[in-house]
Amino acid sequence: MNPMLNSSRLRVMQILPSFGIGGAEQMAVHLMAGLAADHDVTAVGLYPGSAGLLEERLKNAGVGIHHLGKRRGLDLRMLPALHRVIGETQPHVVHTHLSVLRYALPVVRRCRVPLTVHTLHNTAERESDFAGQWIQRLAFRRTVVPIAISRDGATSFERVYGRKCPAMIPNSIPTEAYEKPAEIGRQWRAQEGLDSDAIVLTCVGRLEPQKNPLALVATFAALRNERAHLVLIGDGSLRTEVIDCIRANRVARQVHLLGVRPDVPDCLAGSDIFVLASNWEGNPLAVMEAMAAGLPVVSTSVGGVPELVEDGLEGILVAPGQPADLMSAMRVLVEDQDKRRAMGAAARERAHAMFGVNGMTARYAALYRSFLDASQRGSKAKHESWESGQTQIARAAGSKQL
Repeated sequence: MNPMLNSSRLRVMQILPSFGIGGAEQMAVHLMAGLAADHDVTAVGLYPGSAGLLEERLKNAGVGIHHLGKRRGLDLRMLPALHRVIGETQPHVVHTHLSVLRYALPVVRRCRVPLTVHTLHNTAERESDFAGQWIQRLAFRRTVVPIAISRDGATSFERVYGRKCPAMIPNSIPTEAYEKPAEIGRQWRAQEGLDSDAIVLTCVGRLEPQKNPLALVATFAALRNERAHLVLIGDGSLRTEVIDCIRANRVARQVHLLGVRPDVPDCLAGSDIFVLASNWEGNPLAVMEAMAAGLPVVSTSVGGVPELVEDGLEGILVAPGQPADLMSAMRVLVEDQDKRRAMGAAARERAHAMFGVNGMTARYAALYRSFLDASQRGSKAKHESWESGQTQIARAAGSKQL
């Protein structure tokens, strides 16, 4: 392939396993919807479609969607399927996420895609299994430009791959979607049977070991505060264990397991505190969403969380694996309404100043153009681009963005 690169309107293809409800999928959809205003964007999901909210948003933004019908496990049919869709769309840029490089790498090489980039949505150690890391190590040597989503992620990349990550672009959210009037929050509480004077601590996250929901439930139970209620939004492999933990700690009346919800902004509008007990993180959108909704954050200080929340200003951060400290932080905000409100106001201000989608979109667009221009000038220019690209990307986003 030899598509013309001089046009200001790029053809960008983003490839994911699917368009589910995870943070990586949401980030990719936010990015594609933002890019679609100025570029031709195609979304590719390896697995069959789900007709969910994220796909609906892509369609509304004018993004073409392809589902390749992948089966569980290794499915070599993905190689010709990807070859076909790349051949049809002739992208200037292929942007991969999560585990798809094991299928995309040989295809983008064969098709000679001008630029392939890959966003690492977690720390490098947690990004993929052993086989995936081996493939990514091969990809990052020459073919694929890696992008970290936090400073912690960039540091982990250097630790695992032995060199600096050429770019770091934090995730972002449509902050305006979380600006809900107080009445919406009151209606949500009434709908869920929560009293108006209840103190609601909410966690939005998968019920998986990474998010540590069992420790969160046990820590909440240790509060022993009858006015406090814990709301868990999400689902996962630990659901049965979480239910057992709730029963064992005798907090069934105060812990509300709501599953996957389409109305997360309304849920946050009806909450008082956002809580997270993760063992590890990348750059969690759920924390950004809570801050945009005006909630103070109590969280473990893992991954990119300290880059989002300034301890003591927008929330309280504690070391992972310290349930007593996590419980104490919860207690401070449960018992101090003035502190809750002050930290929530600071969180909202920071979110709206720094987490908007426009900044992330501008940075990715600048990165694409920077590396495409370098590829036209030759290998020396490409090397220089790897060294200076982050400065150009930061300029495109403006001084207020992370």
